[in-house]
Amino acid sequence: MTYEVKADVMVTSEEDAGTITVEQMQAAVTELKSDVASLSKRLVSNGKPMLAGVRDGVERSAFGEQYLRKGVDLDFEHKKLTVSTGAEGGLAVPTEIDAVIERRLASLSPIRGIANVVKVGSSHYRKLVAVGNLASGWVSETAARTETATPTFQEIAPPMGEIYANPAASQQMLDDTMFDVESWLAGEIAAEFSRAEGVAFVNGTGVGQPKGFLTYPVAITGDAARPWGTLQCVPSGDAGAFAVTNPADKLIDLVHAVRTPYRQGAVFVMNSNTLATVRKFKDGDGGFIWRPGMIDGQPDTLLGYPVVEVDAMPDIAANSLSIAFGNFWTGYVIAERGETSVLRDPYSNKPYVHFYATRRVGGAVANSEAIKVMRFSAS
Repeated sequence: MTYEVKADVMVTSEEDAGTITVEQMQAAVTELKSDVASLSKRLVSNGKPMLAGVRDGVERSAFGEQYLRKGVDLDFEHKKLTVSTGAEGGLAVPTEIDAVIERRLASLSPIRGIANVVKVGSSHYRKLVAVGNLASGWVSETAARTETATPTFQEIAPPMGEIYANPAASQQMLDDTMFDVESWLAGEIAAEFSRAEGVAFVNGTGVGQPKGFLTYPVAITGDAARPWGTLQCVPSGDAGAFAVTNPADKLIDLVHAVRTPYRQGAVFVMNSNTLATVRKFKDGDGGFIWRPGMIDGQPDTLLGYPVVEVDAMPDIAANSLSIAFGNFWTGYVIAERGETSVLRDPYSNKPYVHFYATRRVGGAVANSEAIKVMRFSAS
C-alpha cells in the first residue's frame, strides 16, 4: 500500500510566484509534520509498521515486560486454547521467543532432531506414501507395450495431541528486573516439551498424543512379504541378551536389513544402558566397533553410523525392542500446528504465577521399510 503526502503553498499574484515568504514555509512545514504524524498513526493502527523487525522487538519486549511480569494483555493478539468458544484465552508467543523454543526442542528432543518435522495449519494432516515400485520392461523398436503395474498408495495421518507445560515463578522473581523472564520461560517450556515428546515419539499410544514407532506391529519377514505399517525385527540370538558368540554380528544383520537407499542418513537409536553394552563389542582384530567422535560436533559412530541416545528406548530384556536402526527422516514424520501459546495464571497457586504453555504435536511412522528394530529373543 502506498501513501502520498502533499503540502501546497498558495501564491496570490504573478509577482509572488517566484517568492515564498517565511510564514508560508513555516505553514507548509507544519502541514507536512501533521500529515506525517497522521500517516504514522494509521500504519500503527492497521498493525502494519514499515519496519517489521522493529515491531518484533517491540512485541517481544512488551510480551515479557507487560504480559509475563504484570499480566497486562492489551494490544496483544488473543488465542483461544480450544477450538470451541470459551472464556479462557491465551497469548501467542512472539516469533523470536518461539524460535528459541524450537531450537531448544531440536537439541533436547532426540527423535525430533532426526525425524521429518512439518508445519501444519490444522490438526488433520495427511500424507500419501506410494507402496511398491513402478514396473518396467525392455522392448524392441516396434514391439507392443503392455501395461505395467502401478504402486498403491497408503494414507498417513499422524495422531495429534496437545502437549503442555505449566512452569511457575514467584511474583517477587517476576518483579526483579535482573530476572530474564523470557529466557527462563523458553527454557522451562522446551525442557518439559522435549521430555514429553521423547516418550511419545517412541512409546506414544496415538490416543491424544503421537503414535510412537515402537508401538507398531513387528515381524521378522522382509519388506516384500511384510504388511505395510509393520516394522521388521531382527532377533538378537538370545532371550533378553545378545548372542553369546559374535554378538556384534547381529548388529551387522540389523544394518543390512535396511535397503541401500534408506541406509543413506541412517542412525542407531538406543538408550544409555544399551549403548554401554554395545560399546564393549570388538571386531575380529580386537578393536572396538564403537568409535567416538574425534572432532567437536562429530557424532559417535557404531559400524560407521551415528548413534543417537534416547532415554525412552527400553532396556535390554526378554523380547524388548531396545535398538532401532534406519533413516528416521524418511521413516517417521512429526506434524506440529501453529505456535506456542501461553496463558498467565496468577490465581491458582498464590503467591506463584503459573504459565500454562500449549502446543499441538503429532507423530507417526511414515515409511515402515525405513526403520528396523532389534528384538532381544532367540528367534
